[in-house]
Amino acid sequence: MSKQDGRGRQVSTDPIDDPAATIMHLDLDAFFASVELLERPDLVGLPVIVGGRGGRSVVTAATYEARKYGVNSAMPMSIALRRCPNAIVLEPHFDRYRHFSTVVMSLCGDVTPLVEQLSIDEAFLDVAGARRLLGTPWEIATALRRRVFDETGLTCSIGVATTKFIAKLASGLAKPDGLLVVPGDATLGFLHPLPISALWGVGAKTAEQLERLGLRTVGDVANTPPATLTKALGAAAGAKLHDLSWARDPRGVTTAREEKSIGHEVTFEYDVTDATVLRRELLRMSDQVAVRLRRAGLIGRTVVLKLRYGDFTTISRSRTIEEHTDLGRRIYEEVLDIYAAVERPDARIRLIGVRMEQLSPAADAVLGLWDTDEGWREAEGAVDAVSDRFGRGSLRPAALVKPPSNPT
Repeated sequence: MSKQDGRGRQVSTDPIDDPAATIMHLDLDAFFASVELLERPDLVGLPVIVGGRGGRSVVTAATYEARKYGVNSAMPMSIALRRCPNAIVLEPHFDRYRHFSTVVMSLCGDVTPLVEQLSIDEAFLDVAGARRLLGTPWEIATALRRRVFDETGLTCSIGVATTKFIAKLASGLAKPDGLLVVPGDATLGFLHPLPISALWGVGAKTAEQLERLGLRTVGDVANTPPATLTKALGAAAGAKLHDLSWARDPRGVTTAREEKSIGHEVTFEYDVTDATVLRRELLRMSDQVAVRLRRAGLIGRTVVLKLRYGDFTTISRSRTIEEHTDLGRRIYEEVLDIYAAVERPDARIRLIGVRMEQLSPAADAVLGLWDTDEGWREAEGAVDAVSDRFGRGSLRPAALVKPPSNPT
């Protein structure tokens, strides 16, 4: 697939009506960059990159003009500016992005109650129940795109199909500012010529494995015996890709979004070698993760440590604890043990992160007869209460107030 710089764009210019094609995928175009251009209309049509200016900064977003130079989100800013030296760099404003996301998702909710928000700038909609009142999916999507622009000044692309998988592919190919409807009887004709990278789950490594089998397109995968795919990729991955290659996707649009993990990470301005600094960051992030767990009413059982070294080598190590928790102290103790097991003297750390997985509703928790964390539970509950009243950070562990002084 393209890097979504507008190459290979496909749109439906004429009204299309297929009663089975009622799944929509809405994706705001170059969202963060487009929001910034609302404040800087003089930069419209120019290569603009959104991101920090520090030496460790990465690209948060880029306009389509910048993408044509090979600039992509998550790319180090230094590389982006080498590829596009005439780019204009703007600082991000996440409060603006949240505001416009809320407005757009509200507009989606006016169309149908079946809205599944995937991220800050994209969502699935099921408009089967809106046909009688609002018209065909093509008409609904056309009206929604117009309303998004009229009320926010932002453009979006929408894909319409019989399944979520095909709808998302269609919105990507319609970018920027386009609408593509894929009727049910045209689905395989649309899907099979696409490159194997169009299949969900096919990254660089999987693509390399498939290409070794001589497979270049989705149609090649579809016409490969499932046994061959499972032998090369494993039973689960092989079966999944074969199903997707035939557009088999039974998932419906769900309004409840399940959190699969909660985490925090930080990229340092300079590589860090001081273990004391790293342990303080682990404590800070463990506390942040715990607060987010409690606010979401969740508990987690698997603690994950992420480290990225100065040479960009990245590792993740996890540990599953006996009982679920939402306590920062418990998370910190576990992640500290994981860190101690992988700690290397003089290792230069570029990024460090803490994450909790295997999440469950806190209401389902059953405490043992002897709750060894009772003291910490009361303490962190008190911190939450103070933070709710006086603001986050008004009360925190002493180790986070200031760096510990060097021993004399």
